Amino acid sequence: MSGRSISETAYMLGFDYPHHFTRMFKNKTGITPGEYMRGHAS
Repeated sequence: MSGRSISETAYMLGFDYPHHFTRMFKNKTGITPGEYMRGHAS
């Protein structure tokens, strides 16, 4: 995601709606992309 917003990342990955990316990410990892970014911020 490297400096991009979650919405930008979702669109770059081909998702039409960012919330679909967020839902899929949470189903696979157990956390939201925002939670992931907060936990892995440099």
